[in-house]
Amino acid sequence: MTKLFDILRVSSRQVVRQRRRYFGVILSIALGTAGLIAVSTMSRDVKKNLNQDLELLGGCTLIKAYFEEFLPDRHQSSRVQSFEDRTVEAVRGYPGVDLASLSGVKRGAAASVWRNRTEHYTLFGVDEYFWDVNSFYPAAGTLFGQGEVQGRQKVCVLGAELARRIFGEHDAVGSFISIDRDIFRVVGILGGLGVGDRTQFAFIPLTTALDRIAGMTRDRLYIRCATWDDVEGVADHMESLVSSHQSSDRLRVVFAKEQLKRVKRIVWWVEWFIYLSVLATLVLGGFGIWNGMMSAVQARTREIGLKKAMGAEDGDILAQFLTEALCLSLGSAVIGIGFGRTIMEVIGKLLSSPPQEDLFLRFMMVGLLFALILGIGAGFYPALRASRMEVVKAIRYE
Repeated sequence: MTKLFDILRVSSRQVVRQRRRYFGVILSIALGTAGLIAVSTMSRDVKKNLNQDLELLGGCTLIKAYFEEFLPDRHQSSRVQSFEDRTVEAVRGYPGVDLASLSGVKRGAAASVWRNRTEHYTLFGVDEYFWDVNSFYPAAGTLFGQGEVQGRQKVCVLGAELARRIFGEHDAVGSFISIDRDIFRVVGILGGLGVGDRTQFAFIPLTTALDRIAGMTRDRLYIRCATWDDVEGVADHMESLVSSHQSSDRLRVVFAKEQLKRVKRIVWWVEWFIYLSVLATLVLGGFGIWNGMMSAVQARTREIGLKKAMGAEDGDILAQFLTEALCLSLGSAVIGIGFGRTIMEVIGKLLSSPPQEDLFLRFMMVGLLFALILGIGAGFYPALRASRMEVVKAIRYE
């Protein structure tokens, strides 16, 4: 039998010589492999990044847990519950939870006076996580953070509509207003895709609110899940999680259930379409290998006859043509792995999330394995046909 090294050398040289003929096959398998690696490796990071902006689709990864003042279907205690610190920490550490924000609302309208004009509105006390959980950003100025919350500073963020009502055309950022007879400095105007009616609300640090605002509570949690796949599980276990640390009387847990189902259904079809497209590309590459090898066998019929006349066995011919098919498929897959890695790096930079090396290695091996199967499957019949040629007919072939 011909040595393995010689077969590999001859086969790879033959593929290089016929690179123009095999260009479409190489491109097809390379793109299919690159797509398989990039989609499979980065899908979770893409999904996580998309989750952060799902207010466009109804806040599908956001869960709201709160204590109601009156809940007819449950036992009523003497006072409304508040979330305790140990409960909040337990929620933040629960699997599938990305962020959780503790906040509260003043019972009854708050009042602000500016230039002898009084405005009444809803006042929220929020922690530093509130903005990220709800995907809010400053339309003007800044949103207060950990320093202001821990320092119990008298700063506030206004909704755009409320700022217009109070200040008119005057720039609200940097101005001072009274909130329930206490002076606060406006540091920012609230912006974001899911602001909704919060354009008419005011927000101050929760610690400051509990110290200075009568009727302020800490009775609501806004929970952002890591992915939409985690939402239902987290929501289902929220009551038992709270009850393991404090009373869960009057607790209500809500999330956009119908919107979530719709989004998951759409994404499921999109994912399947992508994977089917990748698979179709790879299968077309397999047909290309089969067609190219059949053409090669026909074009090299006399070469095959001469080799057999000089003592080459059927197994040698079979091994040579099968190795050529494998060199073509595996070589294309290696090029595709390079493309896939490049795509992953670009997506990682766009999402500020480096690719997961373990997933990359796993799907790189999957791509190589698929290319190996593709090469054997597409190249076996042409190689078998070449090995079974009769010497005399092959030599006389024109």
